[in-house]
Amino acid sequence: MKKHNFYAGPSILPDSTIKNTADAVLNFAGTGLSVMEVSHRGKEFVAVMDEAQALFKELLNIPDDYEVLFLGGGASTQFCMVPYNLMKKKAAYLNTGAWAAKALKEAKFFGEVVEVASSKEANYNYIPKNYEVPADSDYFHITTNNTIYGTEIKEDLDVNVPLVADMSSDIFSRPVDVSKYAIIYGGAQKNLAPAGVAFVIVKKDILGKTGRDIPTMLDYRTHADKGSMFNTPPVLPVFAALQTLKWLKEQGGVAAMQKKNEEKAGLLYDEIDRNKLFKGTAAKEDRSLMNICFVMNDEFAELEKEFLDFATIRGMIGIKGHRSVGGFRASTYNALPYESVKALVETMQEFEKKH
Repeated sequence: MKKHNFYAGPSILPDSTIKNTADAVLNFAGTGLSVMEVSHRGKEFVAVMDEAQALFKELLNIPDDYEVLFLGGGASTQFCMVPYNLMKKKAAYLNTGAWAAKALKEAKFFGEVVEVASSKEANYNYIPKNYEVPADSDYFHITTNNTIYGTEIKEDLDVNVPLVADMSSDIFSRPVDVSKYAIIYGGAQKNLAPAGVAFVIVKKDILGKTGRDIPTMLDYRTHADKGSMFNTPPVLPVFAALQTLKWLKEQGGVAAMQKKNEEKAGLLYDEIDRNKLFKGTAAKEDRSLMNICFVMNDEFAELEKEFLDFATIRGMIGIKGHRSVGGFRASTYNALPYESVKALVETMQEFEKKH
């Protein structure tokens, strides 16, 4: 039976990414050695890094005054690297979920943090609007997609201070006007590569202005100056990321991805709204295209475990919701095919007929 992978992260990757990476583990670039055992300074891997950075820039149409970095430590390390490199006195944060709250917490080590708005009181089921960002903030931080709660900021905000975005789970899912951001960062394990590498898109002229000394490894300038090769990079995840970037280009780029993602999400949300057994948890105007959260309607709450077992038997993997929300979560990242969403919808319809 075919398995349909709805895990939130680490999550589904394109078949070509898995196959090409597996091949490179055995024989990388005709060297007769594994990609895990060659020098990152050798010409074969340098070519991988150069191509990955170039494709990243091409797919997102990144301006020339930005650098693309591949770093260890995941997005969670960026929670401290961003304020370390940008905050002089004060930063503003929009609190839209668990990861946004963690980023905010880390920033408090470096100065004053203003929480401009929060949806915590409603269990993060919507994106706050009509807030004001203090004009004297060194930057404004947002988390564009909230994997646990299924909400998403789907447009590029216009603000009067440098904008920083954690795009871990929706990078490459839609076109982005990178010029509106000072920094875009994310962990790769949701829409790009295996866990172990983070990407950072950083505008070069915003760096070096805090007046503080920054430890070498936490200074973006260190990695920008050395093309992400100051120290040994996470070679296997970077190689896998390159394979996904190639696949994205073959699919028609991010505009084509957006169309496919809207079709997948539309199919599932339509079924959630139609089916008498289920209901969505996120405000309709803020529903994520990447993480679709839903629960049983109140009168059918006792059927939750039965549906989970029912779906699992039919090949639906990873749809159990996060404990903060309960119910179910279908992560419909770029690599998830439309057929998998269709199979989940058919499973929901079959379960409805049963009851």
